[in-house]
Amino acid sequence: MIDLHGARVCVTGGARGIGRATAAELVARGARVWIGDLDLPVAERTAAEIGASAHPLDVTDENSFRAFIAAAEADGPIDMLVNNAGIQLMGGFADQDLAAMQRELAVNLGAVLTGVHLVLPGMRLRRRGHIVNVASMAGKITTPGIATYCASKFGVVAFSRALRAELAGSGITVTAVLPAATRTDLTSGVKLRLQPTLTPQQVATAIADSVGHGRGEVTVPRWLAPVGLVEELTPAPVLWWLKRFVGGAEYGGYDPARRKNYLDRLRQQ
Repeated sequence: MIDLHGARVCVTGGARGIGRATAAELVARGARVWIGDLDLPVAERTAAEIGASAHPLDVTDENSFRAFIAAAEADGPIDMLVNNAGIQLMGGFADQDLAAMQRELAVNLGAVLTGVHLVLPGMRLRRRGHIVNVASMAGKITTPGIATYCASKFGVVAFSRALRAELAGSGITVTAVLPAATRTDLTSGVKLRLQPTLTPQQVATAIADSVGHGRGEVTVPRWLAPVGLVEELTPAPVLWWLKRFVGGAEYGGYDPARRKNYLDRLRQQ
C-alpha cells in the first residue's frame, strides 16, 4: 500500500468542497499534493492555505490534463490520483440544455477515464499506485431530476469495478468512493429530506483512509452500502413515491435562488 508520507498526489477539482478537504487531509498526513482546478485564483489561495501546489486544469481537455500531470511529475512520479472534479445540473431531463448535459458527462465520467489513462502507464511500470474515483450514492440510487448526474456516477462505479479487475495483481489499487449528499456548493439549495448529509471532511477522511486498506468501494457513511440493493428490491410504486418525497428536482426538490451562484459559476466556466 501507499505510504502517504512523502507521496505525490494529484487531486482534481481541488479548489473547493470535497477536493479542498481531501487535499488538506492528504497534506496533513505528509503527502505532497497538487490540486488542479478551472478556478486558478481560488486554487492558488487554497494551495497557499493548506501547503499544496496549484495548477490550472480543465478536466475535459486532454492537453490541460496532461499539463497538470506533467507539472506534478516534474520532480518524481505520481503515487496517487484522486479524480474528484464533478458538477451537477438539476431539473427535468427534457427541459435541460443538451450541451450542458453532455458537459456534465464529460466532467463527471469522461475526465475520470482521461485521468486514469494518463497516470496508469507510469504506475504499471513501477507496479505501484493508488487511484480514487469519487462517485456518489447517486451511482447506486437513482433520483428524478438528476438523471444525467446519476448516469455519470453509475458509469464511474462500473468503470472502477472493471478497472479494478483488470489491474488485479498489478500492485495498483482502485477505490470508488460513494458519498451521500455532501454540504458543498454542488448541493446548494437542494432539499434533502430523509437523506443523510455529510461534511466535506468526512468524505476526505474516507478518501485518505483508502490508501491503507485499498477496498474497492467505500460508501460514506458505510451503513449505506446495501441501499442500492434495497432500491432494486422495492416495489416500483413505493419507490416512485419515496423518490418524490425525498426531493427529486423534477418535483420541486431545489431552490433556484439558493442555487443561482453555483449555476452562474458553471456557466462562466
